[in-house]
Parts: sequence; structure tokens; C-alpha cells
Amino acid sequence: MSTEEKALNFIEQIIEEDLKNGLSQDKLRFRFPPEPNGYLHVGHASAICLNFGLGIDYNAPVNLRFDDTNPAKEEQEYVDAIKRDVEWLGYKWDRECYASDYFQDLYDWAIEFIKKGKAYVDSQSSEEMAKQKGTPTTPGTDSPFRNRSVAENLDLFERMKNGEFEEGTHILRAKIDMKHTNMLMRDPIMYRILHKHHHRTGDKWCVYPMYDWAHGESDYLEQISHSFCTLEFLPHRELYDWFLDQVYDVTKVRPKQREFARRNLSHTVVSKRKLLQLVEEKHVTGWDDPRMSTISGMRRRGYTPASIRNFAKTIGIAKRTNLIDVSLLEFCVREDLNKIAPRVMAVLNPVKLVITNYPEGNEEWLEAENNPEEEVLTYRKVPFSKELYIEREDFQEEANKKFFRLTLGTEVRLKNAYIIKGESVVKDANGNITEIHCTYDLDSRSGSGTEASQRKVKGTIHWVSIAHAVPAEIRIYDRLFSHESPDGNKEIDFKEFINPNSLEVITGYVEPSLKTAKNLDHFQFQRLGYYCVDKDSNSDKLVFNKTVGLRDTWAKVESKE
Repeated sequence: MSTEEKALNFIEQIIEEDLKNGLSQDKLRFRFPPEPNGYLHVGHASAICLNFGLGIDYNAPVNLRFDDTNPAKEEQEYVDAIKRDVEWLGYKWDRECYASDYFQDLYDWAIEFIKKGKAYVDSQSSEEMAKQKGTPTTPGTDSPFRNRSVAENLDLFERMKNGEFEEGTHILRAKIDMKHTNMLMRDPIMYRILHKHHHRTGDKWCVYPMYDWAHGESDYLEQISHSFCTLEFLPHRELYDWFLDQVYDVTKVRPKQREFARRNLSHTVVSKRKLLQLVEEKHVTGWDDPRMSTISGMRRRGYTPASIRNFAKTIGIAKRTNLIDVSLLEFCVREDLNKIAPRVMAVLNPVKLVITNYPEGNEEWLEAENNPEEEVLTYRKVPFSKELYIEREDFQEEANKKFFRLTLGTEVRLKNAYIIKGESVVKDANGNITEIHCTYDLDSRSGSGTEASQRKVKGTIHWVSIAHAVPAEIRIYDRLFSHESPDGNKEIDFKEFINPNSLEVITGYVEPSLKTAKNLDHFQFQRLGYYCVDKDSNSDKLVFNKTVGLRDTWAKVESKE
């Protein structure tokens, strides 16, 4: 990496310092270590971008390692989802690894610990252990089983492995210091008994390593040079290093753990436990519900990999936890979609518009620009006829001077088409407008080059030809939580802040070019926002998700509050 190209963040400074102090460039290796007990969320996306981004910047390999040490909560479904998310974000891993790949190595090392008097089998209950561990201000006391003989420990540990004991009856602990100021160093647990089927190793093992034991040793076995964790693992670093001290060979790379702060996102929760709760209690339709903060949910919503990568780059890496406004993520999404999403016409709250002087039964196919941001502009044909749908909000019988859309006696341009003038309305028995009648200027067609076509009018509105309109289910998503920090108050259940209006389902009408749209295709519905095709869409029924509006409407709402 060229240090002159940009200001380095503190993690890059650590790497540069290690390179200056003799670490060979070809020894750099990073890893992303998810636990396959749920779907990845936006916080994981930042960690993915960090680790794989370092791999790209330093031309170094990055391992994808699954921390599959708890078969009670882990499933193959989650493994597959995690791989899909990392690939979708645009990254490739060098090696696909699993902590379970090293179960035998870890077990063999544990045997050596016992033989050297550095580990013992403890047979206390969890309640007894909690009491003897002490508090942050009072030292712990030794377990009554701390001084078991090596022979007894080896026998018990092998029998634990063979499944002779019930869960909770014994554990293997490292023998460090029960008076240590760091409570994590007070004889931490290395193994517990679990009679659970593992998604990779089946029923081979009845003891499973704890994260603190498996983490650093897995890094060491894979020769990871830098192991980056979130800030809550800072107290664990001392234990990470102690475990490495017991097995480290000076001829090999010694992994270095360093920590960075979580970047929490407003109006969301990112706890896997809470996300699972939302799924299981059916507050959402699944892990990939477009309101979820999961990567799969954001993908289904219509967020793009580039927008999420840019968001991660924009918020950067910090040493202090803070709350990032979700509007910044939405800005990044909007910015990317503006470049790539074709402009199309859709009407979501329709009212019928009749052009009274347009020839009966006539239709035209007008040329419409796909995206003005394209380097080489492309066009499509849209049908035009006597009867159209326009947005109900685009018409008022009487309006003040600040209303620049259609009113009686005023003119507006129909996008890509003609200038029209409001003439009259038809109402039902309740006084609701059912039809708007207008006239059009035959010579004013967009792009025709006539003098009339270049005439300036105050407004331009979008439309869809009724005869050609394709009905579509439109899912209008809003933020799942109304509070910026829904799980910030431990006294209040985060579900109290669920936004009851986070989803509105309506029927809209779209132009016929969208008949062939496929899952995850992105579009800008002109003047309305960005939408994408949902996976529920099929040849008989189009379904679109609202990804994000054209502008941040929440900013206005929150400023008023």
C-alpha cells in the first residue's frame, strides 16, 4: 500500500508499523470469522469490507473462517447465507476454513496443557463457579478441583470427549490465576460438554472448544498475521496472547489481535438474538425481510453492493463506538442507484386523465430516455393513448401559485409526450374526482423540434397509458423502528419501538417495458423513488419493493419533532 495516497486509519498504521519492523509483506494474511448462528447484518458488512479491503490494498489473502464451535445454535443454512452475502458484496476469500477443521489440533493441545499442569477438569456447578470467580474488585478463589492430578484430569477429559458425562457436569479450565485483575484470566473455560449434532463433524465430538480457546489457535494454525475484532474483545486480548504463548513456535507468524469500534446504525437492531426474535415472533417475514438490517434483507430491499461498500468506506474505522444515522446509508444507496437505475414511469395513486381532443383508438410509441447519467444515452419506447393514469397528487382543482402541477386552466407537460391543459373534472356521488378532462397541443410533442415543443411550462408530470398499464404490487417500506436507538434503553423492550407503518402494500400501474423485469432489477420510478423487483414477482404478478425515496423525507419529520 502506498502511504502517500491517503491518510491511513489506525489499523492500517498498525500494519505499516509491523512491516517496517520486519514482518514480510508475503506473510500478511487476514480473516473474516463469522459464527454461523444467524444471517449477517450491516455491522458484519463493515467488518467484511475492512478485512477484505485490507486484502485488496495489501494484495494479501483473506480467509473466510466459520467459528462453528457451538452446534446448539449453528446450521448449514447460515453457512450458505454467509458465503452468499460475502460474494454478493464483491469479495473472494482465499481459503474457506472452519474452527471444526482444527478440533483434533485443539484437543491435542488441550491434552498437552493438562500434562504441563496448565489445565484441569472442574466439576463444580455453574452457580458454584460464578461464586468462586469473584468480582472485578475482589479476587476469586481456587476451585476445589484445581489441584487434581494430571492422571485424573487426563482420564476425565477423555471420558468427557467420549460422551460418558451429562452436559454441565464437567468442564476443562485453563489454570492461570484466580486473583488476576482481568476476570477473563481467572481460569477460563476451554471446553464444555455438548451432546449436540454438529453440521460438519456429526456426532464425533461430545466436547466443544470455547471461542477464546479456538479463536487465537485457529488464527495461529492458519498463520493469520492480523486478527481484527470489535471493541468488546479488547479485554480478551490478554487471554488470546496467553493461549498463544503456550503453543507458539518462533519460526512461525504470531497472530496479533487488535480491536476497532462497532459503528451502530440508527433505527435498527443488529443483535443476532434480537433479529432472530423478530423472525420467530413474525414481526417480519424472515431473515431477508427488506426491513431487516441483514445483508440479505438489504439486498432484497434493493440496496447495491457498491452502496454498502461506499457506506463502510465513508464511516471508516474508529476506536470509539458511535451511532451512525441510517440516512447516510440511504444517501449512499440513492447515490449509486442514481447512476445505474433506468428511469421508468409508474403511477402508485392513480386518477384517470382523458385527453378529449386526442383521436379515439389512436396510440403512439414515444421515445423515452433510460438514464441521463449514462455515458452513451439509450432509449426505449413507451405507449401513449387517449386515456392515461396520473398521480392523484399531481392535480388540484384550485391551487395557489406554488403548485406547479396540473390544475384547471393551466398547462403542464406530460413526460416524454405533450403539453396538456386542464379543462374539467368528473366526480362521483361523494364529490371525489374520478376523471380529469384535458386537451393537448398536437404540435408540442417532446423532441419533435417544433416551436410548440420548446414552449416552457411550469411543471412536468409522469403518466402511464391505461390501455397498456401493467398492474403491480408495490411494497412501500419504511424504517422498522421509530426510535433512533430502539435497544438503547435496557428498561424498555426494543419491540416497543416497532413502527406499525413500516410496510404498506398497494396496487400501482407501471409501463409495459417492466413486464420482463427480473428479481433484483433496479428502477427509478420517476418522481417517486427507487424500486426493485422482489423475489415474489412472477410472470402473472409483478412485485416491487421501495428501496429508498428520491430524497431524505425523514430529515424533515425529525427536525419538526
